[in-house]
Amino acid sequence: MKKITLSVILWTLMSSLAFFAKAEFNHVVVKSAATPLQPIMIQGPMPIEAEYFAGLLDNVQIEKSGNATFYKGTLNGYPVVVVKTGKGLENTAAATAVGIIKYRPLIIINQGTSGGHDPKLQVGDIVLGARSVNIGNFKTPKLAKAQGSNPLTWTPMDLMASEGSAGEGDSASDANKIRYYAGDETLISVAVSIRDTYTRGKIVKGTIGSANFWNNELDRIAWLHEEMGTSVEEMETAAAAQVAYAYKTPMLGIRVLSNNITNHGEYDPSTAKACQSFVKGVVEAYINQLNATLKPL
Repeated sequence: MKKITLSVILWTLMSSLAFFAKAEFNHVVVKSAATPLQPIMIQGPMPIEAEYFAGLLDNVQIEKSGNATFYKGTLNGYPVVVVKTGKGLENTAAATAVGIIKYRPLIIINQGTSGGHDPKLQVGDIVLGARSVNIGNFKTPKLAKAQGSNPLTWTPMDLMASEGSAGEGDSASDANKIRYYAGDETLISVAVSIRDTYTRGKIVKGTIGSANFWNNELDRIAWLHEEMGTSVEEMETAAAAQVAYAYKTPMLGIRVLSNNITNHGEYDPSTAKACQSFVKGVVEAYINQLNATLKPL
């Protein structure tokens, strides 16, 4: 009698499960949220160096923070943020830090105009910043009153050498060196790969010097070129590179020569647009490279 009862119970249970398995209820499948794409950030200090690129974007939203203006949009469907940083090291450092924290960019390209230090470079040539360096960090020798000043005897000073080095004392020797920031190798490779598309001049790798200076002294320019290896000078790239390094964000400086006092190259403001057009090509090539690696299996 127990066997019959157990069989009946099992049969009833299996029948019930089969019924529910066959039942067709209304349902909805919620897909997993897609990982948002990290934007590419393009920096330019002045309106002439940023607004042309901003005008290339679709679906633009404008946001401001401090002295910086951020243009959020897309280029070929990929998110891009163009930043008008304002001129100078301080404005650039602030805009870079705010931009990294707020937008989490995948890469940063700091671009714009520059003055030539290398006599072999012509107005319209573009320098890819294999290195950038702050050319305003110096320690002067001690000179008495009325002994004047000689900038060609100043010693480079690394402000990031150590927390204990203030330029004097036992730890001062740690700061007696030049600090270079290397440009991102992937971005350099992408830029080199499309250099034949640029018709205003040469595309070369070099060293971008940055400081809140406008140097018109040929001896000073020659000294910087020879002692620190500078190809061009401007006021922003090294500051962006320093902050990008601190936040572990790949970064490259791309600078066009708008003038070159070393070989009588007169100022040409149209180079700013030419540089942005080339950077657009770099960004598009980089996006294509990203899309190739992100294709589904």
